[in-house]
Amino acid sequence: MSSRSCKYACDMEKSVLVSNFDKRGWVQVGTDEDWNFYWASVVSAKAIFNVETGYRLQDDQIINHFPSHYELTRKDLLVKNLKRYRKELERDGNPLAEKDELGHYLHLDFIPVTFLLPADYNLFVEEFRKNPSTTWIMKPTGKARGIGIFLINKLSQLKKWSRDSKTSFFQSSSARDSYVISRYIDNPLLIGGKKFDLRMYVLVTSYRPLKCYVYELGFCRFCTVKYSASSAELDNMFIHLTNVSIQKHGEDYNSQHGGKWTIQNLKLFLQSTRGREVTSKLFDDINWLIVHSLRAVAGVMTNDKHCFECYGYDIIIDDNLKPWLIEVNASPSLSSTTVNDRIMKYNLINDTINLVMPRGEYPDVKWHKTPSKELYGHYELLYDEELAQQDLDRETNKGKGSVGTTGGRREGKVKHPASWK
Repeated sequence: MSSRSCKYACDMEKSVLVSNFDKRGWVQVGTDEDWNFYWASVVSAKAIFNVETGYRLQDDQIINHFPSHYELTRKDLLVKNLKRYRKELERDGNPLAEKDELGHYLHLDFIPVTFLLPADYNLFVEEFRKNPSTTWIMKPTGKARGIGIFLINKLSQLKKWSRDSKTSFFQSSSARDSYVISRYIDNPLLIGGKKFDLRMYVLVTSYRPLKCYVYELGFCRFCTVKYSASSAELDNMFIHLTNVSIQKHGEDYNSQHGGKWTIQNLKLFLQSTRGREVTSKLFDDINWLIVHSLRAVAGVMTNDKHCFECYGYDIIIDDNLKPWLIEVNASPSLSSTTVNDRIMKYNLINDTINLVMPRGEYPDVKWHKTPSKELYGHYELLYDEELAQQDLDRETNKGKGSVGTTGGRREGKVKHPASWK
């Protein structure tokens, strides 16, 4: 391995990034220079992978986004790909696509009923009239940090918004001004009377074959105002949206803990109030939805060997301890609101680099991408499609059915090296 220093480029001056690069003795260069490791914004990544730029990545260069990451991280495309994935499994007669008597998927029902507006407006109205007392949440497809989100429980509110924003539901629309509207999870699990969601980090080093890791040091984000499902409180975002960018402006925001709890604390709380078995099932279900959201987009992702990606998964748990996937972020915030936040995110970047560039050595895209377990840090292997296929082949040769994520059934509890389960 060459003794020359690794050269990095970075689009954001975040201390958790720069500190990790500096401790490795890496040398910073401009984004237009000869870099080996690039922590890029999605805009820069898009430019690099644009065929018109003619940029060709070398074997000693890696970057932190896949070319078509938006298939997972744009709200409308995530829904579209998950719907297609379920239909394909159903068409193939896969047991994963099994439905109950009401037509709900038994194993793949982890996203709320969602429509794209304006394209699906008539379908949405039909669904709305089936359950006219339901609350719905509107989100712009291409925005983050809670921007442009609002709740409705009457069709007249949607029509008024359409008039006020001069957006017609009967005209074609670009992705820039399209929205998704989803059934609002109005029975969230509450702690201290407040709504919260989970931010979990998932590292993908390959889509074909799929190889992904989940970070055990995620956190819960709490609202600052106690939850109410009252129609009078529909516009109170301090009750309904957990985004720190919104909650930090609330009167009751606590800058010491930032309205956050570690996932480890959540697990301890649930184990003491609901029991170990129930808590274990909940986090198995969360891992399950992460794996299948990735499998849903694997076929449409450009699987570039120069790429890895650390996603921020946002998940809400309802009062039945059922997890719901809300959205996936391609550039989860690396800003720190508390000391603990900064330490966690520093460790996240450190462990991510160790997995994609073992021992800080020079990038080599010809590497087989199988790091040793001592480099995992706080990551856990979530799913390895190659190992899963080997497991399946062995089980098939023994005349047994498949277990866990490799096949159609979920009852297996045997710990396989191919997955968390």
